[in-house]
Amino acid sequence: MPKTVLAIGAHYDDCVFGIPGILLKAIRQNHRVVILTLIGDYSNWKPAQGRERVLLKGTAEISKEFGAEIRYLDFKEMSYDPTVEFKRKVAAAVAEIKPDVAFYLWPHDTHADHEVASQLSKVALRHGDRLVETARFRPPRQMYMFDNGPRHAVGFEPDTFVDVSDEWPRAMEWLGRFMALLRNVDYDPEMLDGAQRAKEALARFRGATCGVKYAEAVRGINAYPREIF
Repeated sequence: MPKTVLAIGAHYDDCVFGIPGILLKAIRQNHRVVILTLIGDYSNWKPAQGRERVLLKGTAEISKEFGAEIRYLDFKEMSYDPTVEFKRKVAAAVAEIKPDVAFYLWPHDTHADHEVASQLSKVALRHGDRLVETARFRPPRQMYMFDNGPRHAVGFEPDTFVDVSDEWPRAMEWLGRFMALLRNVDYDPEMLDGAQRAKEALARFRGATCGVKYAEAVRGINAYPREIF
């Protein structure tokens, strides 16, 4: 049966950098994929100033081409905290989306927005029934944390590896088109952006760890049974 897969990030590119291959694999298997981005107000972020609406609309259109829906909340960079008010907003979004499987950021990160987003996601996904109407809330059956790569995640040790070799070209295109949109240039598949190069290095490392060409790795909130044979 098709499932609803939810990925939660702080910024517009967190999920498309962190787990694009996993999301594309879910899309290929006809699952519904929703990306929930907490920061939807980029008015105080210099790279996007003056083009905030273009960034939101463009990333939504690009994601739709790849088969995913992206939603933005109204949080602003460095202007949200793990308070009840913000917890309720994230929990309300989770209640509306009704995910069966959810991914969110690893909590230990050099970027403060990532750490706060992780805290809010954890509470909303696991304890949202305390924040919104119980009848509306259904926690996901499986939850995983993902890292945001070099210079961000601290002490991330995955326990689940996913072979994304078949999805790799489209995963790189998805991320590359996001980066080109931010820089306001045409996307060139022959020229890798810095984010793409970092992602490729990480995916090759994860792949070498589990014996495939490209892989993405996550850490389960709980231990989940898996079929060996």
